[in-house]
Amino acid sequence: MDLRIKRAPRIDLEITMPGDKSISHRAVIVAALSNGVCTLRGFLPSEDCMNTVNAMRALGIKIEQPEPTVLVVHGKKRILTAPNQDINCGNSGTTMRLLAGLLAGQKFESRLVADPGLSKRPMDRIIAPLCEMGATVVAEGPDGTAPLRIHGGSLRGIQYRPSAASAQVKGALLLAGLFAKGKTTVEEPVPTRNHMEKMLNYFLVRSTKEDDGSVSVFGDQVPESRDFDIPGDISSAAFWLVAAAAQNRGHLLIRDVGLNDTRTAMLGVLIRMGAHIRE
Repeated sequence: MDLRIKRAPRIDLEITMPGDKSISHRAVIVAALSNGVCTLRGFLPSEDCMNTVNAMRALGIKIEQPEPTVLVVHGKKRILTAPNQDINCGNSGTTMRLLAGLLAGQKFESRLVADPGLSKRPMDRIIAPLCEMGATVVAEGPDGTAPLRIHGGSLRGIQYRPSAASAQVKGALLLAGLFAKGKTTVEEPVPTRNHMEKMLNYFLVRSTKEDDGSVSVFGDQVPESRDFDIPGDISSAAFWLVAAAAQNRGHLLIRDVGLNDTRTAMLGVLIRMGAHIRE
């Protein structure tokens, strides 16, 4: 038996990552609220993201998928229609929480259901602020869990500080804020990924960020239709980055990957460990 340790092949690669999952969810929803047709390229066609696509279709939004990673979303100026059945969020917590914020501003009643795994996760963190804004959100499961029955209405902007930092809760409240009177402000205990506010800004929705980290959106705004390229997911690149950094002569080029500063802490760690990383 040959017990000699074989040297691993040196990494010398140029790769492209699949689309960012968090951004894919948010891009579909904001594009659906816009005033025209938006083409989204680089979409991640995962089961979770497709749950969001199918949910928006159930709400009356026409979404074409000419290629697996390309969506053509026909925005309807924030006008959604009542679904004719429950909306199944599968196992996607992002889908359920963001949709809860979106549906809180609608005049009709809707019901969000989920797979057994997601149905065990409490939804109190979004139910409380959405009810404070004026919606009726009832958790039909035990201990504040899904299914969620949502009856929206005339929302009012609030200033809210979540008990725990959550980009999903922040995103839900900012979406609800688009349908609310006045200004909706989310005070973050600690910074979370800022994909939603960046997405809203890209689609020309007026929002503000204060020095204390709070984020605000002003109600009664319709996003402008724009095409958007979803960047690659840096989380998917993590394994390759670590493997390349561990080699003295490793070389890795990742094209079109997202470098949002709320998602790139790992790059700083690798640099402090001696890796050479350039944008």
